[in-house]
Amino acid sequence: MTSPGAAITATGLDEARGSARTRLGRRLPRAVLTRSSAVVLLVPADIAALLLPLLWIPHHWKLVVLVATITMGLYHSGGLYRSRLSLSLLDEAPSLLGRLLVATALSETLQVINARDIGLRPLLIGVCCSAVLVLGCRCAVYNVIRFARRSNLVGHRTLIVGSGPIACELTEVLQRYPSHGLRSVGYLDVDAPDPAAGPGPGVPYLGELTDLHRVIRAVGAQVVIVADGAFSEQELISTLRRPMTRPVAVMVVPRLHEIYPTTGTNDHIGAISVTRMRQPALDGPARLVKRTFDILVSAVLLVLLLPVLIAAAIAVRVESGPGFLFRQTRLGRDGKPFELLKFRSLRPQSDDEAATQWSISDDTRLGSVGRVLRRISIDELPQLWNILRGDMTLVGPRPERPHFVEKFSGEYAHYALRHRVPVGLTGLAQVSGLRGDTPIDDRARFDNYYIDHWSLWLDIKVLLRTVREVFTARTG
Repeated sequence: MTSPGAAITATGLDEARGSARTRLGRRLPRAVLTRSSAVVLLVPADIAALLLPLLWIPHHWKLVVLVATITMGLYHSGGLYRSRLSLSLLDEAPSLLGRLLVATALSETLQVINARDIGLRPLLIGVCCSAVLVLGCRCAVYNVIRFARRSNLVGHRTLIVGSGPIACELTEVLQRYPSHGLRSVGYLDVDAPDPAAGPGPGVPYLGELTDLHRVIRAVGAQVVIVADGAFSEQELISTLRRPMTRPVAVMVVPRLHEIYPTTGTNDHIGAISVTRMRQPALDGPARLVKRTFDILVSAVLLVLLLPVLIAAAIAVRVESGPGFLFRQTRLGRDGKPFELLKFRSLRPQSDDEAATQWSISDDTRLGSVGRVLRRISIDELPQLWNILRGDMTLVGPRPERPHFVEKFSGEYAHYALRHRVPVGLTGLAQVSGLRGDTPIDDRARFDNYYIDHWSLWLDIKVLLRTVREVFTARTG
């Protein structure tokens, strides 16, 4: 028997799909809808405007091209090509003109240094013409986008998360101001609402918060706006941290949004402040960059550290007998099991005991060789082979045994989210003093911070701090 909530959800999904199909045939190319619209329309317009002075000072083409190049770089770094919901030339004019003047001053300084000054009058004429053209072209582009949005020729399919007062107000604003280019296809909340409740007419209830990823696929949502609802902050964070099944822009209405400053990368929808969530740092090309870095560094380290590896293997063999390598099942990215390699530092034990017993620093099974290997982390070096094979990465959350992953995932918030990325030889938690028998919730917090803020430089910093800790432990 179908529950009322399920019936509402099914009906809502059918309405949302039908609305999406109706608009699909009337949309302009996707470039006008998404972040690329700014690049596709504004970049050529700005280039043309900045190069137009070539018509009256063609013999100074190097200066004109230099000004245009520096200006475009400053525009990009200043966020003048990022997607915006509210389009205002007057808001952007100071940044546009200021960066153009800075680029001109830098370029002219270089020309004077090289004894190629063109004179003040031609320079001022060129700058003024470029400024007028840049502003004029951007004004024209914004008018085209506004017209397309108001005419319902283009629009992002938008999913509202929440059904509280802010969500209701937001839905009304979206319907009242189509120039933002957002079209509500439905909303989510913890429980199925009363039919008379919800954000408003024509905005169906599509499911619970836990259904977010399924609903995004079902209705083809392009934007998710998180407002207020009956869900807890814990539920919301866990849901939003899971990888999206398709490219989606996620925006959040901050608490106390009436006094929240709309600056920087923030935006507003009819004077309701929204903050754009940063896309996952380890998506797309970043994964390839990280994997390439892993292969190069681990291969070089295996060659350079070969004498150390051989010496460690001999020492373990002498102290513990046959089997200098310790192999154990650990869980990697997305909970996928793999066989982790280490130099054996503890005297042999049963497989069941090894899989379920927590290691501590004063373990009686720890021999003198094993103690040295652990202190300077040489016992972990065989994992360089795991990295080459693709089981692990150089920097990431440390791998754990299945028994403890299941245990900790049930006891600690966000622990399971560590497995969004490959596990690592070292990690931010470890170089922050969280090695060995340390609080699990602290480790999980550092691991998730690393995942959310990943950069290649962060990996390099963690590796350098790891090397410092190894040498500090050795000298200590």
